[in-house]
Amino acid sequence: MRVLVLADHDAGLLAPATARIVQGATALGAIDLLVVGDDIAAIAQSAAALAGVAKVLTGKGSLAADGLAARLAALAGDYDYVVASAGSVGKDVMPRLAALLDVMPVTDIVTILGPTRFERPIYAGNAVQTVTDNQPRHILTLRASAFRPAATGNTADIEALDSDIASLVTLLANHRTLSDTPDLATAQIVVGGGVALGSAENFQLIEKLAKRLGAAVGATRAAVDAGYAPNDWQIGQTGKIIAPDLYIAIGISGALQHLAGIQGAKKIVAINTDAEAPLVKLADVALIGDLFETIPQLIAELDKRGVTH
Repeated sequence: MRVLVLADHDAGLLAPATARIVQGATALGAIDLLVVGDDIAAIAQSAAALAGVAKVLTGKGSLAADGLAARLAALAGDYDYVVASAGSVGKDVMPRLAALLDVMPVTDIVTILGPTRFERPIYAGNAVQTVTDNQPRHILTLRASAFRPAATGNTADIEALDSDIASLVTLLANHRTLSDTPDLATAQIVVGGGVALGSAENFQLIEKLAKRLGAAVGATRAAVDAGYAPNDWQIGQTGKIIAPDLYIAIGISGALQHLAGIQGAKKIVAINTDAEAPLVKLADVALIGDLFETIPQLIAELDKRGVTH
């Protein structure tokens, strides 16, 4: 079986999610990794180093969804599977590709049971559905957080594709949230804050604690809607799905939408004044107290112990 994986990259770097998608896709067969964009030589080298990659294909052209879907459609005839991350790019591109190929995509896969059997969460993560896909070609998106990253040290061949694929979309501007914290979707430690922080200024407590721990910063939808945190920090059913080794939830009651995004967390620590909050009851460790007292104390203790990143 042959597998084509669409690489995610941004700002000249291969996205951490790509290594996880490659690791998950190794269960399906030999992998070719497609990298599309301009000035992608360094990205292609990083992609070639991932274990399990047989060949890296590079192509110049637009990263708009219509152009990527058309390029994947042109290559799909040589592959049994076309796979992407279930992130923003994959959610935009893969349904378009499936429509071009007249097949049904299988999305949000968290477990690969066999060549045509997959598990995916449904009902906001409250149930897991087993899907059998007997189509001649399989269009899949995998949740990066469900798989460990592939090892590095490989030296796969890099092959440039001949033709460019035109897009009807013109990129006008990029609006970015600059941050030196780890990628939220693949971080091992995440510190999340809720609307109980009260303001964007107070939310800096979350950022300060995360920096001490070398963690990614997350937020509830309510905190994002209130303007306390940017959109790309949102965790939940309509935000990012995370599966860290440790999730520290501060001032978060635990709405169903948020719980759907954290079910992959290995350990959950909840800090809240409400002992009856759903997330407090779900947590492995709960600290009942005022976050404006406990978080500064926790940061001070970390500083005393020399815990910093």
